[in-house]
Amino acid sequence: MIQYMLRVGIDCRFAHTKSGLGCYTRELVQALLQRNDPITYTLFTRFDDEDWLHSLQPHIYNLQSTPYPHYSFSEQLLLPGAIRHAHIDLYFAPHFNVPLLCPVPFVVTIHDLTLHRFPNEASMFRRTAYRRVMQHAVSKAKKIIAVSQTVADDIVHMYGNDVRQKISIIHEAVGSQFVPQPEHMQRSVRQKYNLQKPFFLYVGNAKEHKNVPLLLEGFCASHLADTELVLVIGEGSGPDSLPPHVRVLRSVPTADVAALYSTARAFVTATSYEGFGLPIAEALACACPIIAPRVGALPEILGSRGRFIELTKESLVDALHCPPPPSVDRWKRGWEAVAEETVCCLC
Repeated sequence: MIQYMLRVGIDCRFAHTKSGLGCYTRELVQALLQRNDPITYTLFTRFDDEDWLHSLQPHIYNLQSTPYPHYSFSEQLLLPGAIRHAHIDLYFAPHFNVPLLCPVPFVVTIHDLTLHRFPNEASMFRRTAYRRVMQHAVSKAKKIIAVSQTVADDIVHMYGNDVRQKISIIHEAVGSQFVPQPEHMQRSVRQKYNLQKPFFLYVGNAKEHKNVPLLLEGFCASHLADTELVLVIGEGSGPDSLPPHVRVLRSVPTADVAALYSTARAFVTATSYEGFGLPIAEALACACPIIAPRVGALPEILGSRGRFIELTKESLVDALHCPPPPSVDRWKRGWEAVAEETVCCLC
């Protein structure tokens, strides 16, 4: 039980992006601010007038502009001063990169240890910096939030059993928009994006470990007539070239993504590793059938609610020819539950 007004600063510098980290930060901050905890929040943002801030009640938080990019020298050199200037008791980073000279105790969320396994063409300098900052976050954090048991186990495996006692596993949630969409919304989104054929859907980025080339190879080898593969790619680059019947959609609004999940034949991914797999949860929430490999946290999140494949072209082809039915057991976890469990870590 908190006996005083705790002052917590939240690193919201990812919140303006369309990335998974941006979604996690926005949704969690909104849920935290709707609670009636004896906590005052200071939000550290890249810009003063980010669109997502307009939905928040301005009198219930303080705002501090910190225009320092992630993984930058300015983050390491100048962000500690901004944290000190905010007069907070605790710094919460919904990511692992806390300044090495953070002047107050901190809590971090670790979503995955992907760069330990898949450098994704990162330079040697960035890989070295990543490992140094991650090691600092794990060893110095007051509490560590892991988004799955898989991530918690990876942290312990990489950094030792001594850190296990300060790890809390808090699964992510999906936004309230992710529910099965009515037929008229499905028709509308098909018309908007000129989707005249049945389609399989992929939502995510095109980094190395996502294995998008294997996904394309498997789809092409399936020779499914009058069927398309739709890739909803967020930030970052996509495939260099596209085979026939493959489409890439960018900057898709959240409501449209929910409608795409609801009307797709199945969500399909050939990823090599996931610390959680937010698109999997979103697809489940929309009653979309799932085709995915048994890797990382996906068995933990998906359970028996989809079809697991091997990371081979042949396994993909077989699954595309015989996708699973929609699961009646949808993902219904909301951000209110995540916020409640997160507050326990902040206190």
